Amino acid sequence: MKRYLLPALTALLCATCVTWAQNSSASGNNDGTLGGVRYLEPGQPPVVIHPTVEAAKRARGGGGSASKNLYYHGGTSDGLEGSIGVETAPRIYLVFWGSQWDNNDPSGEANLLENFLPGASGSSWLNSVTQYCQGVASGTYFCNGAGTPAGNATGEFAGYWYDNASAAPKHPTQSQLANEAVNAASHFGETSVADNANAQYVIATATGNSSSGFGKRYCAYHSSTSSSYGDVAYTNLPYITDAGTSCGANFNGLGPDAGITIVEGHEAAETITDQFPSGGWLDSSGYENGDKCAWITTGNQGAAADVSFSTGTYPVQSLWSNAFNSDSGGCVLSYP
Repeated sequence: MKRYLLPALTALLCATCVTWAQNSSASGNNDGTLGGVRYLEPGQPPVVIHPTVEAAKRARGGGGSASKNLYYHGGTSDGLEGSIGVETAPRIYLVFWGSQWDNNDPSGEANLLENFLPGASGSSWLNSVTQYCQGVASGTYFCNGAGTPAGNATGEFAGYWYDNASAAPKHPTQSQLANEAVNAASHFGETSVADNANAQYVIATATGNSSSGFGKRYCAYHSSTSSSYGDVAYTNLPYITDAGTSCGANFNGLGPDAGITIVEGHEAAETITDQFPSGGWLDSSGYENGDKCAWITTGNQGAAADVSFSTGTYPVQSLWSNAFNSDSGGCVLSYP
């Protein structure tokens, strides 16, 4: 029997919850939350922030809930591509933005990312995204073969680019990061609406060169921007080790560089399941599949751990699965 939960009243209340989360967080302050939807810059679309370790701890210590399942928010209209909610055939591009990267990578973050992302693609760790889909009614909790599922196949990492002909802004704004994502789309030849319905661009900035709020209000965020190439999805990925323990250094005993792959894995999975925030899969508090499982330390709740991939072993966090625990949901490190 198919399990569709489409209560109109519940959907209305949940939409109200998300709107409240957005409006109450216009300043970008994420104290006491597990991350979620924010407006950071006037005139820019919403972002979904990755919480700091301290913010996640406060949220859980203060009764912050991550127990409710994700549901579909109806997608985002994107021209001839219709309503886009998930990436059905993801392509991940990595951009090292600015001449500040030249001979200046003390933690070796570039090499870690270049090897982690190909291994994560097609892995059982990332496979939980495939239970979420688009082309179903808003308010759907379980796809059960309906719609088109999010993809997880080997080869999703599509390439990297050192855009280092000139310096990136010292503290790039959201609009500047969005412009760089559009530049990346042009560089990689992803210049149509159809191309960008499945592409995401990870904009990595060099050490000492992060956006305002990094390490205090968030560790990273993902968002989208409109362009002549259609809507373009991107991640703002600062130099994670600059934030120390606030963004995962030595988290759960996983080593000083643990936050690099924990944070980018979180953002990649969230972009796949909520391509253009926030039309994809979120819960009633505006949390995505990564937010709900961020910075967990207790093993039976899906604690972050070292996971073996085809390209090596890397620290990752668990991801939310609606199907876990007889459809009650929970944080998992592999799926099914």
